[in-house]
Amino acid sequence: MTVVEDRPAPPAKAPRRRSNRLLALLRNSWRQLTSMRTALILLFLLAVAAIPGSVLPQRGVNIEKVNEYFVEHPELAPQLDRLGAFEVFGSVWFSAIYLLLFTSLIGCIIPRLRDHLRALRMKPPAAPKRLDRLPQHVALPGVATDVEAVAAELRRRRWRVVVRGTEVSAEKGYLKETGNLLFHTSLIVVLLGVALGSWYGWHGNKLLVAGAENQFCNTRQQYAEAELGPRVDSADLPPFCLTLTDFDARFLESGQPEFYRATVDVEESGGATRSESFSVNSPLRLGDANVYLLSHGYAPILRYTDRYGKTQTSDLPFLTSGDATLTSEGLAAFPDVNVDPKTGKRDSNLQVAFEGLYLPTAPQQGPFNRSEFPTEGNPAVVLVAYRGNLGMDAGIPGSVYQLDQRQVTNGKLKQIGDKKLAVGEKWTLDDGSVLEFVGTKPYITISVRYDPGSAVLLGSSAVLLVGLMGSLFGRRRRVWFRVTPGAGTPAPGAATPPGDPASGSPTGGSSLVEAGGLPRTDYPGFADEFAQLVAAVSGGGRPGGPAGAGRDEGGPAGTREGAE
Repeated sequence: MTVVEDRPAPPAKAPRRRSNRLLALLRNSWRQLTSMRTALILLFLLAVAAIPGSVLPQRGVNIEKVNEYFVEHPELAPQLDRLGAFEVFGSVWFSAIYLLLFTSLIGCIIPRLRDHLRALRMKPPAAPKRLDRLPQHVALPGVATDVEAVAAELRRRRWRVVVRGTEVSAEKGYLKETGNLLFHTSLIVVLLGVALGSWYGWHGNKLLVAGAENQFCNTRQQYAEAELGPRVDSADLPPFCLTLTDFDARFLESGQPEFYRATVDVEESGGATRSESFSVNSPLRLGDANVYLLSHGYAPILRYTDRYGKTQTSDLPFLTSGDATLTSEGLAAFPDVNVDPKTGKRDSNLQVAFEGLYLPTAPQQGPFNRSEFPTEGNPAVVLVAYRGNLGMDAGIPGSVYQLDQRQVTNGKLKQIGDKKLAVGEKWTLDDGSVLEFVGTKPYITISVRYDPGSAVLLGSSAVLLVGLMGSLFGRRRRVWFRVTPGAGTPAPGAATPPGDPASGSPTGGSSLVEAGGLPRTDYPGFADEFAQLVAAVSGGGRPGGPAGAGRDEGGPAGTREGAE
């Protein structure tokens, strides 16, 4: 009878292999992400991704320009909006690029920083046995010098020097790697500054019309468009109020703006009202917030007297259409007119609106569709009157600057006439109601911003430029000098400087000095610098005698001085 013994099954190796493959994949992925090549690619992608933010209008800067873009490109604008093209710097894809760049730079810089600090602590390496094999080499016979004199001359020229017996080792040019690390570290700080401003910053845009009745207070509800960082609450906004009292604008003959200046009354918590002025390049600073002047325009004052003799006034701004002459489009709506005094009821089908253009300098003859100059030389409005249901009672959000064309299309709002009015002129409608063009008020578009990362961005950008200069102009190089006292004949095959007597026996106290140089980076001027060092060591580098004259006797050999 054969007995079969049960043997234990071999341990499973598949899970371990899978885990090793996963670790290898993660390790290789990390190496690829933290390579300098990947960092440069991500930096290039970041620059490319920022192009739409400078070409297309951004909601965080000027919401009016975004709205104009939607009107001018009704098919393209919604597609771009889905991609975040009007909020580029807050989009998911832009954030993903700079977060990957942030990670890549950190993973790339840390090992290089560690190696650079280690290199700074190390002494210059010992001289190779065959100096004649270096790119730069020369032998100086019969030189009245010694090791200490050579070391002192190199220290005077800000080389890191160490003396080993009859040899002098020196190196210079750590500024290149230091600048490189400063550049990339500053790039990380720039990203941190952007993140800081995104988390703790806020901004809002407001169209401010002149007059105390149009006073603006810094609350989120009064902004036309506002965006607060994730770490900011509405209660964190600084309390202040602004009232536009005056606006001054100068233009060139071509119509291009030359100078803008707005004057406002400022009321801050616990302080008296004061007058402040600010311009395009000189923002108004209120605590941590900055108020920037973006643009300006005009708000026509239209007074309407209905069929029952009741008067209402509209001073809503007319928005500029984008041309340099400040031709503006707008709407003056009067939904609460024509209230029957007998019943006290308002007929919604008797609401009135006037839509049209405002021309700061209207031409003397038609067509009246464009102003001749941005200043008010011959102000006029060209209006179309509508009567009917404006659609404001339906509860559907709409623009106060444009008429609801759906009401016109479905016949609930009908056109009853059109007319051009100069300042002071009146227009009597078919029902006896009267519209008068009283005048205009200036308005300005302001952007109120707080960005805690701006100082970080400024400082890191300055350091970034300094680091870039160091990385571009720094050159890493090493030189060695071997001083053989009492030897005046150069080694076989050694080069001698032009015009130097290589033959003959040495005089008393002379030495054979052999020098070699090695540039660690591409440095076309190293040969000239090496020749100057050799001339200085041989006594021809500076007036006043042989090398070592006037050297610092207090510094011991082997110290690292003059690190660059």
